[in-house]
Amino acid sequence: MEQTILLPENIAINLATTSKEAAIIAAGNMLVDRGYVRKSYIQGMLERETVCNTYIGNGVAIPHGTHGAKQEILRSGIVVLQYKEGIDYNGDKAYLVIGIAGAGDDHLAILSRIALTIQDMATVNRLVQTEQAAEIYETLLKLNEV
Repeated sequence: MEQTILLPENIAINLATTSKEAAIIAAGNMLVDRGYVRKSYIQGMLERETVCNTYIGNGVAIPHGTHGAKQEILRSGIVVLQYKEGIDYNGDKAYLVIGIAGAGDDHLAILSRIALTIQDMATVNRLVQTEQAAEIYETLLKLNEV
């Protein structure tokens, strides 16, 4: 079943450098504001970081909730936060923080599509440097094919 998990308004660009925890909370709040999750999902996102690092390489982190937080997901969706200066993510620099809410089995498809997209460093560099949220949206549009 095809659904829209990424909308243009789910992208925030040119954000000020912050802490990893603040970036995760910001992504979580965007997921809440867009109606993808309940507020308590954010705690699951923070707990996930204590279990495993959601930095996946090439300047990208994909914070998402724990398995126990899945019941807080209302529908699948993602948000993208761009930090041009990067944020310290457990010793790595994350420039794109992609908050994920994957209902049911959607999270596996979402994660694999993100991984395929960010394996090309030229694509990631373009996403990090752009001044246009629309460019990020157009590049990541294939994520809607979940």
